[in-house]
Amino acid sequence: MASSDLLSLLLALGLLHSSDPLPDATPWPFSLPSTIQLPCRASVTDYGAAGDGKMYDTAAIQAAVDAVAACGGGPVRFPPGDYLTATILLKSGVVLDLAEGARLLGGTREEDYPPESHRWYVVLAEDAAGVGITGGGEINGQGWVFVRRRDPRKNVMVSWNSTGACLGDECRPRLLGFLRCRNVRIWNIRLVDPAYWCLHLVGCDNSSIREVTILGDFDSPNNDGIDVEDSNNTAIAQCHIDTGDDAICPKSSAGPVVNLTAADCWIRTKSSAIKLGSASWFDFRSFLFDNITIFDSHRGLALQIRDGGNVSDVTFSNIRIRTRYYDPSWWGRAEPIYVTTCPRELGSRAGLISGLRFINISAESENGVFLSGSGGGLLQNLSFVNVNLTFRRWTDYPDGVVDYRPGCQEMVRHSTAGLMVEHVSGLEMDRVRMRWHKSSSKGWNNPIEFWPSTVNGLSFREWYSEEY
Repeated sequence: MASSDLLSLLLALGLLHSSDPLPDATPWPFSLPSTIQLPCRASVTDYGAAGDGKMYDTAAIQAAVDAVAACGGGPVRFPPGDYLTATILLKSGVVLDLAEGARLLGGTREEDYPPESHRWYVVLAEDAAGVGITGGGEINGQGWVFVRRRDPRKNVMVSWNSTGACLGDECRPRLLGFLRCRNVRIWNIRLVDPAYWCLHLVGCDNSSIREVTILGDFDSPNNDGIDVEDSNNTAIAQCHIDTGDDAICPKSSAGPVVNLTAADCWIRTKSSAIKLGSASWFDFRSFLFDNITIFDSHRGLALQIRDGGNVSDVTFSNIRIRTRYYDPSWWGRAEPIYVTTCPRELGSRAGLISGLRFINISAESENGVFLSGSGGGLLQNLSFVNVNLTFRRWTDYPDGVVDYRPGCQEMVRHSTAGLMVEHVSGLEMDRVRMRWHKSSSKGWNNPIEFWPSTVNGLSFREWYSEEY
């Protein structure tokens, strides 16, 4: 194990803290202090795992996890091979260490998962501390098995809803789930072909996700990359996410989401690259998204606030965006920036969005920026600083539609503008440049469109609009 990986393992196990000084203040590698002893370790093959991809290795893997947890925690090693498994229950102090060439394959039968559909994960940690996954190997959900009919617009998926354990058309197992956990560390791992959401944090605190590659079927719905739900103090860095549905998606279903950072990532998706919501019953606060590349996605930076939660203190900085149209069955209409708050249903409460900052943003897109509050939920104090927007059409999908989904007004026919604004109080545009490709400019109505009765406090400084 490399020394840097050893440091991450010690942090994950709680044997070393990020605030602790390194011995003698020397860089890695260094000798571990004699007071730190590595806990026990095990290999799944020592407990009978075949690693042939045909026989289920669930019992052997779980036995290794349980043994290491019982003696204080440590790594559970997966040598190269294919390990077919039902749900594995990850215990406190245990780090799954999948070597390069090792693949953990999720089972494709409903009986491979717990009776409760909210616990359908290939790897599941509940109320655990100091858990992690690393090693350079792969966890594969075999999502292709769950495709009922392939369709280049959007695949039709299997749904395990016949027993009543799950309702609707999204009844499929997720890949990784950490429920009510502390000190989660996931690094240097490949997460491939999830049948549903890929990496799901629920009610967690102090989580680190870095150097993770997520590869989902680009035509499959609901295979989100990273869902951060009701979780606080989460750091995402150096991740490569290429999947069909939302890539990084904070949600607030049972509690607020506070202190989230994502940096140095590359993203491609047929939905939103970064999306707050749409599950938004509680607040989102103190987010930073920095140095991110978004390539050929249906929507770039998105806020879909639909359930009354509020958003404040969010910064998007140093972000490169390219958005394009895909089939309208996917939410999104090629907006590089999309900020909306409105009630999901009639009679519901709308949330307030305030204190958004877009700094050093460059975008090439087939549609404009959309900023939309609602009668009961304003957008307040938004700022755009050094933002370059280039508009050009290159696909054949129709335009001229405003997409409010989910709920609200759904899809509304409307001419296209570079920036559409409604129900906003306080919008600062500082060094914003719009460029229009000559071959595409005829389809655009106005550089900026807003309704004075719903918008006030606009400020423009060094704003440009030109053809090229």
